[in-house]
Amino acid sequence: MLKVLFQDDYYVAVHKSAGLLVHRSAIDRLETRFALQLTRDLIGQRVYPVHRLDKPTSGTLLFALSSEAAHAAMLLFSSGRIDKEYLAVVRGYTLSQDCIDYPLIEQHDAMTDARANTSPIAQAAVTDYQQIAQVELPHAVGRYATARYSMLKLRPRHGRKHQIRRHMKHIFHPIVGDTSHGDGRHNTFFREQFDCHRLLLAATRLTFVHPFSNAQVRIDAPLEASFTRITDALGWGMHTRANSEIMSSNI
Repeated sequence: MLKVLFQDDYYVAVHKSAGLLVHRSAIDRLETRFALQLTRDLIGQRVYPVHRLDKPTSGTLLFALSSEAAHAAMLLFSSGRIDKEYLAVVRGYTLSQDCIDYPLIEQHDAMTDARANTSPIAQAAVTDYQQIAQVELPHAVGRYATARYSMLKLRPRHGRKHQIRRHMKHIFHPIVGDTSHGDGRHNTFFREQFDCHRLLLAATRLTFVHPFSNAQVRIDAPLEASFTRITDALGWGMHTRANSEIMSSNI
């Protein structure tokens, strides 16, 4: 469920599988495995969460090895000094590149965020994306005779909850497999046609200046087999293999 991608005296980064919660949560009381505890057991020491990935999102997850290091990393995330890159499969043909500048009202989970500030004030949220592949399939999904999809690299400049998923919904290109912000017809099509039972969103890279050594750090996570199986079926294997080879060479 986990693979160490990076480790030094201050931080450890792991590759989180899709379907794995970062830590214990009321969202899923029956879950027994969590990335935080699995990472602790894997490296044999306590770890501290500094950011989160949604349960259905796979990819690079960073933990701190001390409270001091956790505080420093959270400052990097909150100030936008960590560059985050994701890969996603979305409905439709997108622009070749674009910047989505759409403020988001903070979302809360009824069970886990009961005491959180529920102010309706929208917060700044910007996501840049670049299209790297597209395909048209001879299948009718909804009112059209064919179905079109794009694969994107995305860089969120902020870390709002579900930011990428909500931004893609906002521009009418929801991520395939997103049961909260997606298109049920296309999710069903991917389940039936490709046996796809996951969100097609992966956190593939973190880049930042190390707060203690001042060294430039780049942490890459190759795509899971459950993701590349779908991109291969869509004819995008060349793109994802090239991306994974670049990532693997930097681990």
